[in-house]
Order: sequence, then C-alpha cells, then structure tokens
Amino acid sequence: MQGIFKEELKRLLERFTEMGLDVGEQIYQATKSFIDHDRELAQSVIEHDEKVNVAEVRLEDQAINLMALQQPVANDFRQVIVVLKASSELERIGDHAVGIAKETIRIKGHQRDAIIEAEIAEMTHLIRGMLDATIDAYVKDDGRLAKEIIDANHQIETSFKKIRQSIASKMKNDAKVVTGGTGYLMVASYLERIGDHVINVVEWIMYNQTGKITELSGDN
Repeated sequence: MQGIFKEELKRLLERFTEMGLDVGEQIYQATKSFIDHDRELAQSVIEHDEKVNVAEVRLEDQAINLMALQQPVANDFRQVIVVLKASSELERIGDHAVGIAKETIRIKGHQRDAIIEAEIAEMTHLIRGMLDATIDAYVKDDGRLAKEIIDANHQIETSFKKIRQSIASKMKNDAKVVTGGTGYLMVASYLERIGDHVINVVEWIMYNQTGKITELSGDN
C-alpha cells in the first residue's frame, strides 16, 4: 500500500513541477509580449491560461484522492498539502501573467519608454530565476535557497518602487504618457505581486521540511 502511495506521490510532484515550469514560461511570454508590443503573443498567453487552470484542478483532484484513499503518514501528508497550497499560488501567478498580457493589448500604440521597459525585463529575469530555483528546491527538498530567493524578491520590490517614482514624475510633466504610464505601473505591480507569490511557495517548501509555517515576507 505504501509503495502505491509513493508512486502516486511521485506522479503528483512531477505534475507540480510541470505546472511550475509552464507558469514560468507564461510569465516570460507575457512580459515579452509587453516589451515587444506584440498583441498576438499577448493573446496566446491569455488563451493558454486555461491550461494552467486545468492543471491546478487536476493537481487538486489527484492530491485529494491520494489523501482519501491512501491515508498517508504525517510526513507524506504534509507533502500533499504543500502541493495543494503551492499549486494555488502558481495559478495566481498565471492570472497575473494574463494581466500583463491584457495590458499589452490595452496600451499598444501609446507612447513607450525604453528605459522602463528594460527595468521590467530585468524584473522578469529575476522572477523567472526565483520561480525556477523554487521549483528546483522543492524537487530536491532543499530549503537552503530561501535566502537567495528572498534577496531576489527585495530587488524586485526595489525595482517596482523605482518604476513607480519614475512614472509618477513623467506623468506630472507630460499628459501624453498617462496611458502608457499606467500600463507600466500595472505590469510592474503584477510582477511585484508574482514575486510575493513565489515567496509564498518557498514558505510552503519550508513547511514541508520543518512542519512549521515560517513567514518570510510581511507583504504577501
């Protein structure tokens, strides 16, 4: 019976990993569509979100069935709970990627700012690295990456504040940048929130290892 549980748990973790990698690609494609002013790519990100939603539902069903039918011991039960909680965070990240894609469509044709777009690209690079490292940490059951991921999230928060200040200043001086400026603010805000959701996933990974909830960020 325990052997069957372990095999099903392995499949559950594989699906969770696939979902994490898929969401990471979704973030990249959404931000790429924004920076490249690519409406078609943005639309494909929006349409792809259904796949992420379906993946979360399947993971939930599989996890609940595993708990109900196999009656896992405490440590194994914790792993299943972590997949349930962390997959919900991934689904929310996917929703924010859709938000970025929608901003691409909304502000296409309005005045753009190459400097801010470079900052957004850097935020995206940091976030994708955070997410990849987080999924890797979960697969390897390694909580030592937590500090590295938290440091990257601090950089994202700093970038968000920098973009917000820059846009506010430009919007005061030039009414033409208002529509584009609000788009940049929205995208930077989505990225900042994605960073917070990645931190939440790290917290669940640490819970998996210790059995204790550790709050790593005060603003989730």
